[in-house]
Amino acid sequence: MSTSRLLAALAVAALGAAGCRGGTAAPSADEARAFLREANDTILQLSHEASQAGWVQNTYITVDTEAIAARANAAFMTAVTRFAKDASRFDNVDLPADERRQLTLLKNALTMAAPADPTEAEELAQLVASMEGIYGRGKYCEDGESGDACLDIEEITEILAKDRDPARLRDVWEGWHTIAPPMKQSYARFVELSNKGARELGFADTGAMWRSKYDMPPEAFSAELDRLWGQLRPLYLSLHAYVRAKLRARYGDQVPAEGPIPAHLLGNIWAQDWSNLFDFVGPAGGARTVSLTDVLRARSVSPTDMTRYGERFFTSLGFEPLPATFWERSLFVKPRDREVVCHASAWNIDNVDDLRFKMCIDQTAEDFTTIHHELGHNFYARAYAGRPPIFRDSANDGFHEAIGDTIALSVTPEYLVKVGLIDRAPDASGDIGLLLRTALERLAFLPFGLVVDAWRWQVFSGQVTPDGYNRAWWELRERYQGVRPASPRGEELFDPGAKYHIPANTPYARYFLSAVLQFQFHRALSQTAGCTTLLHRCSIHGSADAGTRLRATLEMGASQPWPDALEALTGQRQLDASAMVDYYAPLKAWLDEQNTGAKLGW
Repeated sequence: MSTSRLLAALAVAALGAAGCRGGTAAPSADEARAFLREANDTILQLSHEASQAGWVQNTYITVDTEAIAARANAAFMTAVTRFAKDASRFDNVDLPADERRQLTLLKNALTMAAPADPTEAEELAQLVASMEGIYGRGKYCEDGESGDACLDIEEITEILAKDRDPARLRDVWEGWHTIAPPMKQSYARFVELSNKGARELGFADTGAMWRSKYDMPPEAFSAELDRLWGQLRPLYLSLHAYVRAKLRARYGDQVPAEGPIPAHLLGNIWAQDWSNLFDFVGPAGGARTVSLTDVLRARSVSPTDMTRYGERFFTSLGFEPLPATFWERSLFVKPRDREVVCHASAWNIDNVDDLRFKMCIDQTAEDFTTIHHELGHNFYARAYAGRPPIFRDSANDGFHEAIGDTIALSVTPEYLVKVGLIDRAPDASGDIGLLLRTALERLAFLPFGLVVDAWRWQVFSGQVTPDGYNRAWWELRERYQGVRPASPRGEELFDPGAKYHIPANTPYARYFLSAVLQFQFHRALSQTAGCTTLLHRCSIHGSADAGTRLRATLEMGASQPWPDALEALTGQRQLDASAMVDYYAPLKAWLDEQNTGAKLGW
C-alpha cells in the first residue's frame, strides 16, 4: 500500500460529508491558516489511528480487526472529504505560495465528489458499494454450473496464463466479461451523480477533477499523455508485430497477419500483460543465466537477510539505516498461527518514522527485487516526514510507485556481483531474453494504461453516452493496444466493468505515469552515478552522488509542483519517455530484425 494515508483516502473517496460548503462571508487569511492547522493536525492524528488499525487488520485477520479498521478508515476519509470540500472557501484569499499549495492539494484530494443533496450522496455511496460488490462476487459459471464449480477471477487468470487451447481461452474470456452487464445501469447513474458533485466544486466533470491534480490544465494533461505515447509507440509497434507473428504461427488464421490481435490469446484477461507468453515467444536458444533464486536457496539467505540487502542498497547511497523498530515490528514471513494479508506493502504508521514492511517473503529473485521496491516507499516516506502532513506524499500519484520501480531497475547482475551474491555477471548474450521478458510486462501494459482513463474521461465529459459505452471501449483498445475482442461485443454488454478500477472508481493514468517516470529516473541517476554501460545494465548502488540527488527529491514530498521535483532528480521539467526507449534499444534492434518484411501496426 502507499505510505501516505492521504493518498489511500483519495483512491476510495469518502462520500459522507456532503453538507454545507461554507457561508457567504469572505474568509480572511488568518481563517485560512487556522483551517490549514486544523486540517494538518486532524489528518496526522486520524491517519495514525487508521494506519495502526490497518496494520493490525492486515497482520491479524479477524472479523473484529476488519471492523476496527473500517471504522478508523471511515473517520479518516470523512475528515479528508470535509477538508477537501471546505478548502474551496479560500479560493480568493491572498496567501503565501506554500499555504496556497496546501489548499490546492486538499481541494484536489477527491476522486469522487458527492452532491450536496444528502439523498443523492447516499445514492452515490450505494451505487459504488453495489458495483464493487458485483465485481467482487463475479464468477463464470459454465454450462449451468453453480457454487464452487464456477470460476472466479484467480482461476480464470490461471487458465488464460497457462492454457493454449484457443476455444477454451475464448470461452473463459467471454465468461469473465459476463459479470459486468448487471452494473451498466448503475454506472451510468454513478456518472450523473459524481459529475454533479464535481460541478458543485467548480470542475467541469469528474474526469476534469482528476486531471486537475497534475499542476496543469486538464486538457493539457490529456495532451501530455498522448505526447508520451507518441515517443513509445514505435517501440510498442515492434513488440506487437513480433508477438502477433508468433501467435499466428501457433494459432494460424485465428490471428491476422496484419490486423489487431485477438485479446483472449494474450495471456491476460485485459491483454495488459503478455509475460505469460514468454514460453513460446522468447528467443530460441537463449544463453543460460544465473538463477538468483537458486543462489538464495543454496546459501539459505533468510527473509530478514534478504531485507538487509535492500536496506544496504539505500545506505550505500547515503541514506540513514532503518530504525530499530522497523526490524521489531515488520512482518517478513507468513505466521503459522493466523491469517495475514501477504501482499507486499510498505507502511509509515505515524507518518514520521514508524516505518514497517509487510510481506510473506520467499527465497526467490522476484521477492528479492520486490523488497528493494517496497523499501523505496519506506525511504521516500521518511524523507518527506518533516513536511506539513498535507505535503507528506509524493510529487504526484505516479512518483511513489516510480521511485520503488526505479530502485528495482538497479537490481542488475552487476549489483548482485558487488554484494557478493553471484561471482560474475553473465555476458550480454542473454540480455535479449531478459529484456523481452520485462517488455512483455512493462511495455505491453502502457497502451492499456492510457485506455482505461481515456474511456472514462470521454464518459464523464458526455462525449460517450451509455448507448455507446462498449463501442467506445473497443475503439480505444484497438487504437492504442491493437487488440480486438474475441467476438462481436454489443451495447447489451459492459466490458469496461470487467476491469476492477472501473466499478471501484480508481484513477488509472497514474500507472502509465509511473511506468514512464521510473525509466526517466533510472537514466538520470545512472548518469549521475557515472554508469557507462548499456542502460539496462546500470545500477546506482554505491553512488553517493546519485543518493544525494535522490534524497533531495524525496524530501520535497508534495510541497512543490511535480515538474520541480522532476527537475531536481533529472534536470528536466518535462516527462520524457525516451529513457524507456533507450533502455530497450537493444531489444528494439533485435525485434526489427525479426520483423523484417512484416507490417507494423494494424
